[in-house]
Amino acid sequence: MAENTFNTDTPSNSGPEKPKNNKNAIIYGVLIAALVGTWGYMYYDKSQASKEIAIKDNQLDTLTNSRNELQSDFDAARARLDNLISQNSRMDSLVKSKDKEIADMKGRISNILSNKNATAAELAEARRLIEQLKSSTESYVQTIERLEGEKLVITGERDFARKERDSVASVKDSLGKQVDLGSVLHASNIKLSPINLRRNGKEEVTSKAKRADMMRVSFDVDNRIATSGEKEIFVAITAPDGSPLAVEALGSGRFTLDDGTEKLYTVKKLVSYTTGTNQSVSMDWKQNSDFKPGDYTVEIYQDGFKIGSGKVNLKKSGLFN
Repeated sequence: MAENTFNTDTPSNSGPEKPKNNKNAIIYGVLIAALVGTWGYMYYDKSQASKEIAIKDNQLDTLTNSRNELQSDFDAARARLDNLISQNSRMDSLVKSKDKEIADMKGRISNILSNKNATAAELAEARRLIEQLKSSTESYVQTIERLEGEKLVITGERDFARKERDSVASVKDSLGKQVDLGSVLHASNIKLSPINLRRNGKEEVTSKAKRADMMRVSFDVDNRIATSGEKEIFVAITAPDGSPLAVEALGSGRFTLDDGTEKLYTVKKLVSYTTGTNQSVSMDWKQNSDFKPGDYTVEIYQDGFKIGSGKVNLKKSGLFN
């Protein structure tokens, strides 16, 4: 009977070597953790860098906006100053007295604002200088207003004095005119008579335009205070259509009224007047054309003043007249 024998020296392959597998797992775990940590650090570092860039960009935008605002403020202040100088000669002289100070101030502000990399401190300096420029401008304006106020007071006093002088002169002129007016003659009993000259030489007053050969103006003059002497009296007759009856060749012309304007006269006459008397005056007007029917007016003047007026109506001729 054969014996079954077992070789106890031959190793068995029936199970895994557990200690070796655990070591590999630990190594893999460490590597993975290191890798994850590296990624995490890189992500954190990148995130921090992005934040710093964003902060710097924000700061840069802030500085840029501040510089732009200051530029606008500076432009407005400079424009106001230039406008005041151009409109006011006194402003120009005030500014010229501090010309270098203002020029240096403007130059420094312009240099800061033209620098795109200007710091916050430099922009703050520009802001201070702009406020100083604006303050100086307002100070100039107040000085000008004070000077203008003094000028207005002086002008007002001068105007008042002129008005007083003009008023005195006006009163004097008025009194002079009153004296002149008081010394002119007064016309009364004014008549404008159309005259028909008959073949036998006789004169006949008519009311018919066709029969009128001339106009006779008659009136009385008087004045208690007028000085004695020759008085030049003008008579102006106006036709029904409003035109003056004036023919230079027949003795008509122009005379000056008290207001300085000129007027046409029909006839004139020198009257020798005696103070305090009532004298009759008569003037004839015979024209080189027919008289038209309608209303005729007559105005009498002496020394440029109208001293009386009257009216007459000339009718159309009838069927048998």
